[in-house]
Amino acid sequence: MRENDGRKLDHQTLEVLRLRAIFQVAEGAHPQEVARALGMHENTVYGWLAKLREGGRDALRAKPVPGRPPKLSPEQMQRVYALVVGSDPRQLSFDFALWTREMVRQLVRRELKVEMSASAVGRMLHRLGLSPQRPLWRAWQADPEKVVPWKDTEYPAIAKQAKKVGATVYFADEAGIRSDHHAGTPWGAIGKTPVVESTGARFSLNMISAVTAKGLLRFSTFNGSLTADKFIEFCKRLLADTDGPVFLVVDGHPVHRSKKVKAFAESTHGQLRLFQLPGYSPQLNPDEWVWKNIKHDRVGRAAITGADQFKALAVAALRRPRVLLRREPAHPAAAPGRRGAGPRRALPRRRREPADQGDQAPPRARGAHRPVYRLPQPRTGRTRRRRPRAAPRPAAREDRRLRPAEHHQAGRAARADLHDARPEPLPAPHRGRAAARRRRRRAPREPPGRLPGT
Repeated sequence: MRENDGRKLDHQTLEVLRLRAIFQVAEGAHPQEVARALGMHENTVYGWLAKLREGGRDALRAKPVPGRPPKLSPEQMQRVYALVVGSDPRQLSFDFALWTREMVRQLVRRELKVEMSASAVGRMLHRLGLSPQRPLWRAWQADPEKVVPWKDTEYPAIAKQAKKVGATVYFADEAGIRSDHHAGTPWGAIGKTPVVESTGARFSLNMISAVTAKGLLRFSTFNGSLTADKFIEFCKRLLADTDGPVFLVVDGHPVHRSKKVKAFAESTHGQLRLFQLPGYSPQLNPDEWVWKNIKHDRVGRAAITGADQFKALAVAALRRPRVLLRREPAHPAAAPGRRGAGPRRALPRRRREPADQGDQAPPRARGAHRPVYRLPQPRTGRTRRRRPRAAPRPAAREDRRLRPAEHHQAGRAARADLHDARPEPLPAPHRGRAAARRRRRRAPREPPGRLPGT
């Protein structure tokens, strides 16, 4: 095929060439010359002229090329869409709960008696507006009718009551991590899988933590299963480390609902109150994000070498959110007998000056030495840093002060004395050839005399 063969052009370009060819022929050009100029055969140009005589200019227009007809009709594609979106694969006798291209291919072959490839199924699903996604796993025992009232009514009431009595709302949860838990995807050479060497021993660690909606985190680690005594010990530490009462929101674990834990909560006389989340609803507990950070983002990506190192990594990962949180001292309005009575806000940190030996430090409010950790809040606007005020200048002595008139007279006298004592100006020193050339240019020149004989 030649380089200037017209069959290489697309349909829209060929349409323009056909219209230009008949225009050139109408102007008086020979069809053979037109065919030679366009890279066509002369029979092709004669065929265009024949179509022009039979059907006019519309016969030379480009026609749409339908291509291969689709295997599924629009009605069949709508049926596939309804089955994929509106049903679970297990309801249609499949083994897995996630729709894949192979499963949709089997569904089309079984329901519609049409054979399609996996790539054709993928293109069809994209045309239907579907895309591969990672699902959210939810327990079938969960009751959505209880989740919505908890989010809209129960928790707002708990937060309102906590604000009224000055309590802190914590969300608590327990989790365990094993040394053989791995997460993360590294970069490596294509065709060569990276190898990470770690211990082959198997050991685990159990953790319990409580977190507030503002990011205040308290945690503890323990060995063995969770018991009522271990949970009560954690609650005692939480009460000792928190300003004011504690409202603790927990899930439906048997330990949380045990009689021993309920009796301990009643013995605190309102300092500890327990609230229970709806069953099988971990998405309502923000403490689940703590475990995600510990397991997937921190410990799961480390190479474990021993039990002590494994525990140190877990504890360091639990302390890491606290390091990222902003330290904030307690509000100075807190009364000595009641910690955290006033609202908490960000206060500037001041440098503590050393006190004299004879001075006695004032009594500090109870709990004021404990820092409060909170998540950094986004800035609403630019804040300009103010310069510190300069210290006031010491007052002059009475004998050194001058009245305004005397001050001006003294200044004039001093300037006159300086003018009288000013030395005579010295001649400018010689600064080399450049200075000499400048002096010669500045000096006045006499008009040159006439030459003899002129």
